[in-house]
Amino acid sequence: MAETLKDKAEALPALPGVYIFKDEEGRPVYVGKAKSLKHRVRSYFQESRPADEKRDLMLASARDLETILVDNEKEAMALENNLIKQFKPRYNVLLRDDKTYPYIKLTLAERFPRVYVTRRLKKDGSRYYGPYFPAGLAYRVVDLTHRRFLVPSCKVDLTRYHPRPCLQFYIKRCLGPCVEGLTTPERYAEAVGDVRLLLEGRENDLIRELRKRMAGASEAQNYEEAARYRDQITTVQQLQERQGMAASSGEDMDFLAFHREGPQVAVNVFHVRGGRTVDRREFFWEDLESFDASEFLSSLLKQVYLDQPHLPEEINVTQDFEDRATLEELLSEKRGRAVHILTPQRGRKRALLDLVVRNAQHSFERRFRVLRPQASEVAEGLAEALDLPKPPDRIEAFDVSHTQGSDIVASMVVWENGRMKKSDFRKFIVKTVPQNDDFASMREVVGRRYRRLREEKKPLPDLVLIDGGIGQLHAAAQALEMLEIINQPLASIAKREEILYVHGREQEPVALDHHSPVLHVVQQIRDEAHRFAVTFHRARRAGRQLTSDLLQIPGIGDKTARKLMANFGSLGALKSATLDELARAIGPSQAKKVHEYMGGRDDR
Repeated sequence: MAETLKDKAEALPALPGVYIFKDEEGRPVYVGKAKSLKHRVRSYFQESRPADEKRDLMLASARDLETILVDNEKEAMALENNLIKQFKPRYNVLLRDDKTYPYIKLTLAERFPRVYVTRRLKKDGSRYYGPYFPAGLAYRVVDLTHRRFLVPSCKVDLTRYHPRPCLQFYIKRCLGPCVEGLTTPERYAEAVGDVRLLLEGRENDLIRELRKRMAGASEAQNYEEAARYRDQITTVQQLQERQGMAASSGEDMDFLAFHREGPQVAVNVFHVRGGRTVDRREFFWEDLESFDASEFLSSLLKQVYLDQPHLPEEINVTQDFEDRATLEELLSEKRGRAVHILTPQRGRKRALLDLVVRNAQHSFERRFRVLRPQASEVAEGLAEALDLPKPPDRIEAFDVSHTQGSDIVASMVVWENGRMKKSDFRKFIVKTVPQNDDFASMREVVGRRYRRLREEKKPLPDLVLIDGGIGQLHAAAQALEMLEIINQPLASIAKREEILYVHGREQEPVALDHHSPVLHVVQQIRDEAHRFAVTFHRARRAGRQLTSDLLQIPGIGDKTARKLMANFGSLGALKSATLDELARAIGPSQAKKVHEYMGGRDDR
């Protein structure tokens, strides 16, 4: 007789460890931890246990049980967290984070290193610093490297020289390594070294080096260079002072609360540093099959904090939970100082926790009741998702449409300040592509658009969005490169997968949550570009067919056919036109021929 799960539970030792229920294909469906494996796992099969929908569903799908022994409950908690993140079991509470904190990437493997804000760490020879908290701090530090040390974040190919630099050089935010003669490898390496000292937190070393250079420049009577070093010293000292104030002001706390209705849950985490709220995180679940608040809080806190490098001294939550003391101990060991998980009942902390509860409710309303977010929120979310230099005010989106390579056209639509700006929409007839080649068509259209903008000395958009995948994205990038337009934010959205690709980091596609208002706006822009292109293509195709039909009428030439097209636009309109209406467009003689050919009635 085969051993049942209940039999396996009875045979377990009364020792700490992790247990894993698996389905018939061997996939983990639930991971849990226990101070005593025997007592915890056996409790799943006790008939006296209260009804639990999730437990019953999990046990119905479970076919096997695996356990891992550890030395203590803290080790079990850490292992449980790692296994949940690795296997993502169906019946565990899984963290779905809308925000990860950024790092600053210094590309030391490149000839001319650059600095970027990134949320993905790769083994590519670069140095990564962070994570930065709040997220905006990373962008401020990178902006500082542009303004004071002139090390850029551009996506220009720096393995070769270009004919001219971009705007960043002219506004003194880049040394211009892309153009031969604007800087030297030695001068650029000095700037990168300074940035590295800054990012490594070695401000005192950096200030000493800058003072030495300032003195040397002053002795050589190079006062402009000495003034530049002086400004850099001032900037670094101010940064030191701000960091020192934040470190000494105390009150390093997080507040976490949730709002739930049915299977849908929204969580808010407020981060209070130095006595003020510096950032907020949101988490959402839409399909929790059952809900136990204590288990939910425990799972969430473990997944949020056990892998976080910087821990607060207090985590305030709305209610206590079973393994709070063990989690406190584990987080305290990780931090090297005490971490307290509290449930405040009164006073200022309770008031702040109540505020977080209200924000969680608002997040729930906005996500699950589809409240329309403000344009500024969408723009900020898009900038964060795509690592744009600033929230976009204007987006120009392109799409190509054709039927098996014939009547190739394209569209450009504009999203500006939160809405579609139809007065700026543009249509393109593709002229240089004789066959079905979407990439060449996109290259032509993007090139034509931005060549004209450059000739008219008009500003470029904050983001160019391409309807398509990596191929269309690279075609657009080639068009901009041929125009020597560099540092232009450029992205594409693939139709089926709804994945965003950003030029310069195509290996790190952005997959937004399908409930995300940011994704909804990007889809709206993409769909409008597609609709506009398809409508134009259909009109062109119908017009070509109608023109061909009209040319079959004896005495009607191309010029007359085009006049009829311009006045009536469709075969249906021509058939219903009166003789007088036709005569006003093309004259009485030819109108009679068309009227007779169309089988019309003389109903003047």
